[in-house]
Amino acid sequence: MTKAVIAATGLFTPEQSISNEELVAAYNAYAERFNAAHAAEIAEGDVAELTPSSVEFIEKASGIKSRFVLDKTGILDPERMVPHLPARSNDELSILAEMAVKAAEQAIKAWGKPVSEIGAVLCAASNMQRPYPAMAIEVQQALGIEGFAFDMNVACSSATFGIKTAADFIASGSVKAVLMVNPEICSAHLNFKDRDSHFIFGDVATAVIVEAEDQAAPGGWEVLGTRLKTVMSNNIRNNFGFLNKAALPTDAVEPLQSNGLTDKMFVQQGRKVFKDVVPMVADMIVDHAAELDIDPTGLKRMWLHQANINMNQFIGRKVLGREPEPHENVIILDEYANTSSAGSIIAFHLHQDGFEPGETGLICSFGAGYSAGTVFVSKRA
Repeated sequence: MTKAVIAATGLFTPEQSISNEELVAAYNAYAERFNAAHAAEIAEGDVAELTPSSVEFIEKASGIKSRFVLDKTGILDPERMVPHLPARSNDELSILAEMAVKAAEQAIKAWGKPVSEIGAVLCAASNMQRPYPAMAIEVQQALGIEGFAFDMNVACSSATFGIKTAADFIASGSVKAVLMVNPEICSAHLNFKDRDSHFIFGDVATAVIVEAEDQAAPGGWEVLGTRLKTVMSNNIRNNFGFLNKAALPTDAVEPLQSNGLTDKMFVQQGRKVFKDVVPMVADMIVDHAAELDIDPTGLKRMWLHQANINMNQFIGRKVLGREPEPHENVIILDEYANTSSAGSIIAFHLHQDGFEPGETGLICSFGAGYSAGTVFVSKRA
């Protein structure tokens, strides 16, 4: 059975960024207008008054300080609170594919080999721009790659599920190299009018090239083992889909938020998610490490899903058996926020330094489903 190697990674970061201060100002302006417009209903108890947000609330709840987005103007407009992303014709490269291609081009350049050696493209992400044609096939065409391509969606765990799928293709001999991309336009499914979640997400795209060990150049990361887990839960949910259109009034032409369909966007029960997911993931990591004969307390570094700093710190302490050093439990969500499937890959891409051959690390993601994936890697000479 051929072993898999993570040979290269890539990252596309949007040019625009929104600070907590900017986001809070926009939300509070919206909340003030809402409360004024519904003053009578609020006084009667028929409508709940909106509570202002604050920088302190956001940072305590999440550890997030800013987020990159494709369009900040629409998000920060109290009359809109939705990114403005103009539609493109079918003859143009779609916006999600464009992001993925930019991240992939960076990974391919770092890899240093022709795309003709790539046999498959996977687009693994939470938020697909459309059902079909598959986003992966559009990326495949844009990059001039032969073979096959398909999309996969396991929410925030999509990247680790994608790495395992790629490694399995390598092990079976189906292909010699796989390109996996994780483009995420998370700002488009976030309800920026909801105080409890308006700060969570950002936009980004990552790319990973997984290659057969017997043809890989020196360096990179040997995939020591992969494991996946899913458990059904409604505590993180997004009901936005093509059937929503069938539920709209015949004269409805405005965005979801204007039609009172914000329940079709991202919603979560944060405390329940923390209580359920954190121990599940920590136990999964420790059990998987034991199966691979790896001492989890000796991990050089963990690149965890970047959802919430409190979750990451708890998992880090449970796995290492002590308080992790900053370089051992990488945090990038302060700058990028939650970028769903891309978060752990951003952390991995930006913080691979300081490893000697044979030292081990962990790429781990977790999220809606519930879903979780662990990928143990070892630095190659």
